[in-house]
Amino acid sequence: MGFIAETADVSERARLGEGTKIWHLAQVREDAVLGADCIVGRGAYVGTGVRIGDNTKIQNYALVYEPAELGRGVFIGPAAVLTNDTYPRSINPDGTLKSAHDWIPVGVSIAEGASVGARAVCVAPVRIGRWATIAAGAVVTKDVPDFALMAGVPARRIGWVGKSGHPLRQEDGAPAHRWVCPESGDAYTEENGLLREAAADPTANTEEGQN
Repeated sequence: MGFIAETADVSERARLGEGTKIWHLAQVREDAVLGADCIVGRGAYVGTGVRIGDNTKIQNYALVYEPAELGRGVFIGPAAVLTNDTYPRSINPDGTLKSAHDWIPVGVSIAEGASVGARAVCVAPVRIGRWATIAAGAVVTKDVPDFALMAGVPARRIGWVGKSGHPLRQEDGAPAHRWVCPESGDAYTEENGLLREAAADPTANTEEGQN
């Protein structure tokens, strides 16, 4: 079973996975789908039809507007915003108030393990790659590659991060394309501006099968 605070506003049409917690004053709209063991913090907003993977955390007062899609293990920091309107206007050119039918929502897509820092803004349409990190206060206006460390307004890549979230380092004497996580020791390879996990050495010894 999950948990829904008495002051939270969760639509009866929303689907919550096992163990998911919705805290005080949060709102989860119609047809939103949240996976297992998610956390939606105080005052956060999850829009209509938003899709959220297992083990995702949406911190206090973050705004996740439809049609956003979040993968497994995504972190959305406090007061971060995922927008959905490329050309926002309150009124039409003739001065009439815009309705829900006068614009086309566009979404932010965030892949597995990525993190969006406090008060960062992701301007839709944009995709944030696997395990990327968006620094606090950054404004993302372009797609972000896997493992990228992004900061600034507009956000630009200032480095790479590993799955642990720590910035990667180049080892002394290692090829320029090889990066290592100082926390886990995991290795990564950079090629053509993209980063991927380094393939395991097939000649390395393993405990399995050893005498």
